[in-house]
Amino acid sequence: MNAEFIEALNAIEKERGISKDILIDAFESALIAAYKRNYGAVGNVRATVDRDTGEVQIFASKTVVEEVENPYCELTLEQAKKVNVLYEVGDVLEEEVDPRKFGRIAAQTAKQVVVQRIREAERGVIFDEFVEKENEVLTAIVQRAEKSGIFVELGKTDGFMALTETIAGETYETSDRIKVYVLEVRKTNKGPQVMVSRTHPGLVKRLFELEVPEIQTGIVQIKSIAREAGFRTKVAVYSSDPQVDAVGACVGQKGIRVERIVNELHNEKIDIIEWDSDSAVYIAKSLSPARVMMVYINEAEKAAKVIVPDNQLSLAIGKEGQNVRLAAKLTGWKIDIKSQSQAEQDMDITEADQLAQVEPIEE
Repeated sequence: MNAEFIEALNAIEKERGISKDILIDAFESALIAAYKRNYGAVGNVRATVDRDTGEVQIFASKTVVEEVENPYCELTLEQAKKVNVLYEVGDVLEEEVDPRKFGRIAAQTAKQVVVQRIREAERGVIFDEFVEKENEVLTAIVQRAEKSGIFVELGKTDGFMALTETIAGETYETSDRIKVYVLEVRKTNKGPQVMVSRTHPGLVKRLFELEVPEIQTGIVQIKSIAREAGFRTKVAVYSSDPQVDAVGACVGQKGIRVERIVNELHNEKIDIIEWDSDSAVYIAKSLSPARVMMVYINEAEKAAKVIVPDNQLSLAIGKEGQNVRLAAKLTGWKIDIKSQSQAEQDMDITEADQLAQVEPIEE
């Protein structure tokens, strides 16, 4: 029986990923709870289970007294001296208890304790597993949509995507498989709660890492991402190898790599831009697909004035200012765009700006 018990613990450890020591600790706690349930919550009780043989022992502490009032926590001096003649009144000794004498209710109590401890251990294992997946991308299966957000299945546990983390206009049907970004893993009374997102810029970053081997090896680096989920994303990339085109690597042959990411994001537009250490050049490229004539930068204010051809002004600004807004987020610079004719009329370039003037930039 003891051997079968150890084999059962080994099987649970393997199937559920719970340490055998945790399982044995749970069983020991259950034996103590069963004893107290059977005899009343009196005295100190200790239970031990041999890790190798499965042998179970329960010991109850009893006080040596002249007259016994409660046999479950007291014994007479005469009884004590049968164990050891050196015992005196007031001493405490441990007496082994036979667990087979526990009643049905005590056994049920033990079972409840074991089940509860195993459940807690499983939650701990799941929490530890998913904490390591924070800031990673996982494949989720949509379970249901509610007013508060979307509930998804993530394998061993469930995830929750708040409405603020869903892409505007995107629908989520039961059983749909979607890629999600793990924002945070929280401990709750009902187990770990995994908070996920479809709008976080990290989702785009991780998708590129999955699709582009050059990013995985470190040859190509993602320097910055600016995103307005569901509409447009700008990604600045850089190659540490002059022989490797960072933008080309991310686009892939015939655009296959970026196309997979766009499809996953339900046709969200993605601009892939080559990062440059020269701020003026970088700012000009960040306004792609618009063509830039000239960039004036003010380092002190981290602000830039950009001049574009008259027919490129609306393209540079973008619908409702989206293109220039994303460019500013991507580069970290304040960007003021003017057409060539506006710039000629205003002539408001300051001396500090002129010092940083660059040659006309064309893509």
